[in-house]
Amino acid sequence: MKTLILNLVTICAFLISYLVNAQDFQGKAYYQTQRKMEMSLEDSEMSDAQKEKMEAMLKKQFERTYILTFNKEASIYKEEEKLDAPSGNVQSGGMRVMVMGGNAGLEQYKNTKTKKFANEQDLFGKSFLVKDELETYNWEFTDESKIIGKYLCFKAVAKREVESMSFRVDSDDEEKSKDVEREKNERLVTAWYTADIPVSNGPDDYWGLPGLILELHDGDSMSYLCTKIVMNTKDKIEEPTSGKVVNQTEYRKLMEKKMKEMQQQYGGRERKGGGGESISIRIGG
Repeated sequence: MKTLILNLVTICAFLISYLVNAQDFQGKAYYQTQRKMEMSLEDSEMSDAQKEKMEAMLKKQFERTYILTFNKEASIYKEEEKLDAPSGNVQSGGMRVMVMGGNAGLEQYKNTKTKKFANEQDLFGKSFLVKDELETYNWEFTDESKIIGKYLCFKAVAKREVESMSFRVDSDDEEKSKDVEREKNERLVTAWYTADIPVSNGPDDYWGLPGLILELHDGDSMSYLCTKIVMNTKDKIEEPTSGKVVNQTEYRKLMEKKMKEMQQQYGGRERKGGGGESISIRIGG
């Protein structure tokens, strides 16, 4: 009888310990990001050397390191702070490119239990908090596997529809410079996840797999590779509260409005000033 009671006590203690550890299960994953870019500079007066310099500087803009601090249910995704972090402006040969969408120092929060997110955004000096439902990915599982670091990872794929906005400043044709163009494309997302870290999370807004995503390719334009994992961290994971609260649709409309204002500002300067080139480009999807 005493043995039975002792065994029951041992089992209860193990279950309590397991539940406590599950609640405290936390870690950090470091991701290196890269973005493939295609630029058409044939109409510019830049030399080949200047074009190569511009492309190299733009490439560096998107080679960044992000940290995902996660637990079983929630996460904070944030760019690693660096003293020499590149600015959002790139200039070469009289051409200036301003990259929109940078989020240095801002937090992206997601909760995989409630399926909600809250992302801090800065739009030309104004702070916003974009709160909405997480995008759902219809993952298809495959039998492919590989080792990333010390973790066994499996491949999953999903299709997603992406909307991008862009405009062209054309000093010779005002009609071409008026409207922001919207374009929808379907992309194939390829993810490699590990069940060794049982959290349904990943970089940026990706989630929904039975393990942490260590590598991901969003079409052929954006890639994320986990370079380091630290477990049993004690950082607080709290939903951000600063900024004017808007939903995703409202924020996209605000971005489109700002892009039109930029087009008018820089397009007007180019037509009136007549000196050099000033082009504003939004890269992303």
